[in-house]
Amino acid sequence: MLNPHPTRYAELNGVLHDLVIGAQDALGESFVGAYLQGSFALGAGDLHSDCDFLVVVRERPDADQEEALRALHRALPHRDGHWNRHLEGSYAVAADLRTTAGLGRDWLYVDHGWDEMRWAEHCNQPWTRWILREHGITLVGPCPVELMDPVPAEVLRAHARAGLDTLADDVLGWCPPTMAWCQRYLVVQAARSLYTVRTGEVASKRDALRWSMVHGDPQWRPLLQQVLADRDCGFDPQAAPRPGSMEAARAFAAHVAAVA
Repeated sequence: MLNPHPTRYAELNGVLHDLVIGAQDALGESFVGAYLQGSFALGAGDLHSDCDFLVVVRERPDADQEEALRALHRALPHRDGHWNRHLEGSYAVAADLRTTAGLGRDWLYVDHGWDEMRWAEHCNQPWTRWILREHGITLVGPCPVELMDPVPAEVLRAHARAGLDTLADDVLGWCPPTMAWCQRYLVVQAARSLYTVRTGEVASKRDALRWSMVHGDPQWRPLLQQVLADRDCGFDPQAAPRPGSMEAARAFAAHVAAVA
């Protein structure tokens, strides 16, 4: 039975209903289940969030199934409404999802707000798997713990450490440093990485910032408070970073790389 109230937003629940019904129609017997992971699964989803979903399939979609899924996601962002333009997720092959041996394999993926799908490893990462298994919201189908083994803490820590040395360059390589949202994103990613290295778990953006304020070096509290407060500004490509904040964000990322 389809979960009628997976989130506190009635409009989003309607969009998720249409997503699940469309995916079931496209996949037929290959459909296993549909789930929320990401910020909504962690209890932190709000109007500034995207909605991260994962649909589990028995096997890689064939050509007809793939085209039907592409048609579904080609149409969704162009409907009237808000949440239909804020979906992001993948169609995970069940055998890949079962153990960490399947990490990094490409799944059919739709990026936030896009109307074209591609094959990518974006959702096939240790942190997305951990959120799904430990906190995932079932839209329909078996409980996630029946579909996947636990993600070991050492796997989460290793992946969090792996990208820290180049985090600032990686983020600012695709996200312009002249945009305030990018400054906040860099700080959040560094804080979440630090949280995972220290705890072996995954936190929402907001909780990672708060945790870092309490457990991190006090010199970074003003920066973390600024990023937390500015979350309500949302995504505005015309908004410039506060004076000096981008330099502070780079310095914080370098600090996290050094201590983690």
